[in-house]
Amino acid sequence: MDIVIPIFDDFTALDAIGPYEVLSRVGGRVRFVAREPGPIRTDNGMLSVIAEASLDDARSPDVVVVPGGVAVRALTSDPVWLDWLRDVHATSTWTTSVCTGSLLLGAAGLLEGLRATSHWLELETLRGYGAEPTGERVVEQGKVITAAGVSAGIDMALTLAARLIGEDGAKAIQLGIEYDPQPPFDCGSVEKADPKLVEAIRRAVSAREAASRERAGV
Repeated sequence: MDIVIPIFDDFTALDAIGPYEVLSRVGGRVRFVAREPGPIRTDNGMLSVIAEASLDDARSPDVVVVPGGVAVRALTSDPVWLDWLRDVHATSTWTTSVCTGSLLLGAAGLLEGLRATSHWLELETLRGYGAEPTGERVVEQGKVITAAGVSAGIDMALTLAARLIGEDGAKAIQLGIEYDPQPPFDCGSVEKADPKLVEAIRRAVSAREAASRERAGV
């Protein structure tokens, strides 16, 4: 089994690393790939992940996991990324995304007429790609699975693991990584959070997107 996680400068680390931790226990090969091999920086600016292969070297994966990040909007008009996604989706067994990675799937035309989710800040953006946005944490539509923001990638990967190796195997992985969320604060969704906190997050994300564009020279 060939599982690829395509990464790009200013992707969100947990979007990719969370699913990697789960799927690396499924069996087969899990690879980070990028436009070109080498270190790829995350959107916090303090961590890089090594892409071991280029997109051209990953043309027929069984599973694709597309993370999100503050640079996603720029990629939604990049023909290299969109053509690659269309090509691999044509033969993949599963095409998945985490957080705003679903915007890339949408821009590639892979979510037309499907229910899909993303980070709460970008749910309405999905509608512009012909998807039906939903605030659900994980949405499975045929061979396409989308996850909500960041930490939801672990839930998505466990859902996918159950499809790949069975529910018992997925449960074993969940126990092995001791995934038993007990958050200290009940503000993990926009419906539960104080409106002032929601607005603060909007401003913070806008600032990180602006910084990403500046780094990219856009």
